Amino acid sequence: MNPQIEKFLKRPLWQRLALLGAVIVLIVGAGVWFLGMPKYQELTRLKQEAQKLDGEIAQKKLVAGNLEKFKAELAKMEQQLQQALTRLPNQSEIPTLLTNLAGLAKGNGLEVESFKPGAEVPRGFFAEVPADLKLRGTYHQLALFASAVGDLPRIVNLNTLTLASPKYSGNNAVLGISCKVLTFRFVDSK
Repeated sequence: MNPQIEKFLKRPLWQRLALLGAVIVLIVGAGVWFLGMPKYQELTRLKQEAQKLDGEIAQKKLVAGNLEKFKAELAKMEQQLQQALTRLPNQSEIPTLLTNLAGLAKGNGLEVESFKPGAEVPRGFFAEVPADLKLRGTYHQLALFASAVGDLPRIVNLNTLTLASPKYSGNNAVLGISCKVLTFRFVDSK
C-alpha cells in the first residue's frame, strides 16, 4: 500500500474525519462557486427582468383599460386637425389669398403703395408665407382693414406693424403704414 495512505490511516479517527470533512467542504465549495454562482447570478438577473416586465404589463393593462377613451380622444384630435387644416390654404390658394388682401385693403379705403410676396419658410407640417405690405390711410381705415383680416376664413397675421408720423389732409390724419402679412399653408408630407 502507498506509504502516505498508511500514514493517514494510522492517524487518530478525529483527524481523519476532519481531513475528510475539509476535502468534502472544499469540493462542495468549488462546486457552489463554479456551478452555483453563475446560476444564482442568472436567477437574480431574471428576477429583475421579471419585475421590469411586470411593470410594463401593468402599464399596458392601464392603457388597455383606457383604450376606448384614447381612441375617442384620437378621433376628436383628428377632427380638430381637419378643422384646423381648413383654415390653412393650400399651395394653389396662396396667390389668390395674398391678392385678396391687397383688395381688402383697398376696399377699406387704404391706398396700397407696395405689395411684395416673400419666400415661403418651412416650419415642419406647415410653411409660413410672408408678404410685405405698404399702405396709406387713416387710423380708422387701418382698424377696419385689421378687423376684415381677422374675419377671413384663413389664418392671416399682421406682424411688425409700423406707423409713420401722420400727415394731415383736411381733418384726416393720413399715416404711412408698413406691415408684414403672414399666412400659413399646410405642407403635405406625401
